[in-house]
Amino acid sequence: MGKLLIVGSVAFDAIETPFGKTDKILGGAAPFIGLAAAQFDIESAIVSVVGEDFPQEYLDLLADQNIDISAIEIVKGGKTFFWSGKYHNDLNSRDTLVTELNVMADFNPVVPKNYKDADVVMLGNLHPNIQMSVIDQMEVRPKLIVLDTMNFWMDNTLDELTQVIKRIDVITINDEEARQLTHEYSLVTAAAKIQQMGPKFVVIKKGEHGALLFHKEHIFFAPALPLKEIFDPTGAGDTFAGGFSGYLTQTENVSFNSLKNAIIHGSNLASFSVERFGTERMLDLEKKEVAQRLRQFKELTQFDIELQ
Repeated sequence: MGKLLIVGSVAFDAIETPFGKTDKILGGAAPFIGLAAAQFDIESAIVSVVGEDFPQEYLDLLADQNIDISAIEIVKGGKTFFWSGKYHNDLNSRDTLVTELNVMADFNPVVPKNYKDADVVMLGNLHPNIQMSVIDQMEVRPKLIVLDTMNFWMDNTLDELTQVIKRIDVITINDEEARQLTHEYSLVTAAAKIQQMGPKFVVIKKGEHGALLFHKEHIFFAPALPLKEIFDPTGAGDTFAGGFSGYLTQTENVSFNSLKNAIIHGSNLASFSVERFGTERMLDLEKKEVAQRLRQFKELTQFDIELQ
């Protein structure tokens, strides 16, 4: 059975959308990644940090999904990372109201001994120095190292981020971030430039318009499933990353064709995540629902055409 190491924030989120608002709920990148990856037949572990204020029931929710939580450090007297945001009516843009790093500010990740040979490492959106520390702790080179990052790190820690990008296999960023990183408007040109920086594969996410996969001269496009309702987009990108990395861990195949399938699985799971606030939808997701929606993806993307 393949092993997936997940590194990312475990946090409290407080979210407001046109459909309602929440108090502090389970959030952060790692829970979304872990819950999506739990849909696959793999072993997984989360490396993260929380404060003493973090409820045991949230840790139990993750453990109940067969996610190893032993490497989630609990800082006595510490406060958990907190983020609050308000989405605009189109749900494509949001305002960050509060960001409190708290215990995340001094986080030094410790990879569990039994995961230093993980098949796939999923580096969630964190400071590049944390991501580099995890790479350095691996005793066996993983089949695949996947990196998620964002424009904040490009603005503030570009040199450190560039060093991490040299050592990974897959980068997942959105179209705006791809353009910022490369100073290229064309996403095809941007992806080619990013591959020259180190990654074999570049995944550029376009939100409700799907995702692009680039590898050498090959390009694959996966649409997002058109949904009647989007309730809360928070965590959709992390859910995508969890489905993507979970699928590749299960198949133990890192070819371009396998990554094409991984993008579909990631997009499929992300389409569930947005249906309720926070992680709620992922916690009661059933495999038959996942399979049914995969069939919808297949119908959406398959067609017959006569070529002369």
